[in-house]
Amino acid sequence: MRERKTDYGTILLHWILVGATGVAFVSGLRIATEAPHRTWINLFDALLPRANVWTMHIEAAVLLTAIAIAYVVYMSRSGLSRRVQLDKVRLRALFGRKRGRLGAFNVLLIWLFFLAMTVLIVSGGLLYFGVLADHGVASAHWWASWAIPAFTGLHILFQAMIGGTSQLLRIVRPARLPAPPPRLDAAELLTLLVEQSGQPARPSRRRPQARAQPSSTPRQRDVTLQSSPFIVASAVAVLGTSVLLATDFLAVDSLRIHRISSTEAPILDGDTSDPVWRNISPFSVMTNEGENFDGKGETRINIRAVHNGTWAYFLFTWEDPTRSLKQLPLIKRADGWHLLHDGYDRGEEHAFNEDKFAVLFTTLNATLAGDKTFHAGPQPVADAPATMTGRGLHYTPAERIYVDVWQWKATSGGPSGWMDDDHFGPPLRPTSMQMNNAVPYRGGFEPDPGTANYSNNFDVPSNTADVHQTIKPRRLPKDLEAMAAAMGSVNLDPEIGESDGARWYMTEGESVPYATELDRQIPAGTVIPGVVISGKFSGDRADVRCAARWASGHWSLEVARRLDTHSQFDVPIKSGVFMRVAAFDHSQIGHTRHVRPIRIEVE
Repeated sequence: MRERKTDYGTILLHWILVGATGVAFVSGLRIATEAPHRTWINLFDALLPRANVWTMHIEAAVLLTAIAIAYVVYMSRSGLSRRVQLDKVRLRALFGRKRGRLGAFNVLLIWLFFLAMTVLIVSGGLLYFGVLADHGVASAHWWASWAIPAFTGLHILFQAMIGGTSQLLRIVRPARLPAPPPRLDAAELLTLLVEQSGQPARPSRRRPQARAQPSSTPRQRDVTLQSSPFIVASAVAVLGTSVLLATDFLAVDSLRIHRISSTEAPILDGDTSDPVWRNISPFSVMTNEGENFDGKGETRINIRAVHNGTWAYFLFTWEDPTRSLKQLPLIKRADGWHLLHDGYDRGEEHAFNEDKFAVLFTTLNATLAGDKTFHAGPQPVADAPATMTGRGLHYTPAERIYVDVWQWKATSGGPSGWMDDDHFGPPLRPTSMQMNNAVPYRGGFEPDPGTANYSNNFDVPSNTADVHQTIKPRRLPKDLEAMAAAMGSVNLDPEIGESDGARWYMTEGESVPYATELDRQIPAGTVIPGVVISGKFSGDRADVRCAARWASGHWSLEVARRLDTHSQFDVPIKSGVFMRVAAFDHSQIGHTRHVRPIRIEVE
């Protein structure tokens, strides 16, 4: 049997494409483990990368873009486009004999691969640059990625059916690129037909010309310099990716913090009508891959910022269909008190949780969403316990490098005027409770030194997975009717938000320590808050003040912090610092995200 071979250019492009696609696919799967309801991907944990996942994925995407450009140019310049030409002949072959039918199906399969790769590259670019980075684009990227393994299996199968092992081995047996067929010359074609038929050519009516004298040198055709199709394709691909990389470098997402006088400073009340906010155009970023938000997991966040030389003020507004305040409430049943939750036992409550908003500041040149502040996988820290959720952890790569994190919570602390000032640092040593999976291990995430003014109205149950387990509240309301009025209309459907003016926390002054006698007076079916507010924030944890309001499907959050707190756990607000934002819709950890960071520019 004759050995089948393939030209060098096709072999090189083919295997580079295979490598880049494989890297993009496995790194993309690791990234997808952070999306809601996709932790099942951790079944393939041993096969997925554990470090530099985002960097790996983006670099593979750039290489794929280059190969896509090179393939198109190479096929066109080399005359090989007929290999995948989907013309009428091939379409008819779909219903013809077996060999022709297999070849036609293989070409059709290749065109479906081209379509899937186009969707992947375009949707990936839109998500990366934040253009149309919505649920539909993210879904298209997810489903198109699964076309890759499907195509790989079918492509190998069809090649084997067409020519067996010899056909499969073509892609590792290089040969010179065959010369493209010459262009059609009508005169030469007519002469050839006449010679084959044995008939004299029709005499010409033109005047006879003198017969040319025989020449001792053969007649030469016009010489045309042919450029190498592979070199041309490579040059065009390098140029195209250079333009893409330059666009990424120059198109920086920047938030300008405008300078104002002290008299222009906004009042922290959650009201967006302050004159200073009306005169500033917002920076807008689409965030996605979160949980809830009407099932789409996305919300658009608008940011305005000013400073007066001492304090920085921010206004964040984002879309949220529900005003969710139900933070782990307690309900009394016939057998006692129960904690309402759905996922709290593994650290990913996504039903009975308050709305939240997070802001991150870092001096790390973190151009990607992970690798420096976030590490994917169920056990990113080798000598620490695996995460209870199967998702990754936040921590920084070196000692004394801290990422500043602010967290606003709709029930815990937020209504009393504080954002929780936290940080990501190096991985912490796990506690005994974390080693035993009684509470989740959180990597390098930790509150700044100091105290908060909120706490749970219950001790952590020994086994929250047991829905029949009863717990004892720490405090009970002094006046049940007053507490019920403060909570408003109680609806335990997580998708139903709370009414305006309602609150789902108790203060220390309106509650008393748990007492059996008082508990006996509370009827079954009573719901009480799972959060107790007492005292004030203190220390470094009290650096960020805030106020928030919800109206017409939008939260507005006003925030103030000193430009520089001189704390090792805080990042000074200055030009060159990178910023990220994330929103939570009654979800403990399922926040939205964006890929490219926001660079701060302070006037």
